[in-house]
Amino acid sequence: MTLNLVLGQALNGLQFGILLFLMAAGLTLVFGIMSFVNLAHGSLYMFGAYFAATVASHSGSFVLAIFLAMVLIFLLGAAIDRAGLSILHRRSHLDQVLATFGLVLFSNELVRVVWGNAPIYMDAPDYLSDAVNIFGLNYPAYRFAIIVAGLLVALGLYLLIERTRIGMLIRAGASNRKMVSALGVNIAWLNRFVFALGAGLAGLAGALVGPILSVEPGMGEPVLILTLVVIVIGGIGSIRGAFFGAIVVGLVDTMGRVFVPIWLRAAFDPAMATAIGPALASMLVYLLMAVILAFKPEGLFPVRARG
Repeated sequence: MTLNLVLGQALNGLQFGILLFLMAAGLTLVFGIMSFVNLAHGSLYMFGAYFAATVASHSGSFVLAIFLAMVLIFLLGAAIDRAGLSILHRRSHLDQVLATFGLVLFSNELVRVVWGNAPIYMDAPDYLSDAVNIFGLNYPAYRFAIIVAGLLVALGLYLLIERTRIGMLIRAGASNRKMVSALGVNIAWLNRFVFALGAGLAGLAGALVGPILSVEPGMGEPVLILTLVVIVIGGIGSIRGAFFGAIVVGLVDTMGRVFVPIWLRAAFDPAMATAIGPALASMLVYLLMAVILAFKPEGLFPVRARG
């Protein structure tokens, strides 16, 4: 085990955590303000990846593909909420789960009809195809760009939430929805904006991951599960919790998948370690969640007042 290996996997974990934050930030606000369980959030991530890959292949512009994917998914989220999901805002969580799970199935079949079953591959731009030197480690420039872009988005989201009037309403809605509505705020408009904002962030995450992973039907479900883990660990409705929870989950998941098999092979029979190592590594984030919930049931950074 070398220092470069540890540093490289730590950066990979940070990059993965940044993508999880983009997913978790919107979803935690949707649940915190609207009390809405949206299982279709992963489908918005998938559509963002497909839109970006399609725009990039036709226009040749990577920046345009990323920008349009984010904007189009923002508008798609607003349209979906306006078209029918808004009816479910006052319904039970079971109704919301069933309806959004139906959207997941519909979205996956729609993708197969429009783009087919075969995976689509999206190339990173030439100016991000090389490596950058970080403390003596040659790290892929595109992955490093994801880290930088994600941190800039996190900063912009922080300024939006903490320094603007609409951010004040979002924070108030996350802490006490009934009071915000009683004060005359158009809660339906606020809900729609929050839902669209979360969709846009999911679309951005999907667009950014295109050059790293293959773009294929059903790609949103695995990341949605980890996103829910992030929200539980960080605290429902908390942007700060979503950020730190995503970084922790990204680091634990990425480094665990690399180092747990190595440690097991050093301590046990290599064949047995190879067989159980990946399974044990995949359980680490869920064990972490269980430990955190045992001591802090509301998460690391809970929103203090809920209404």
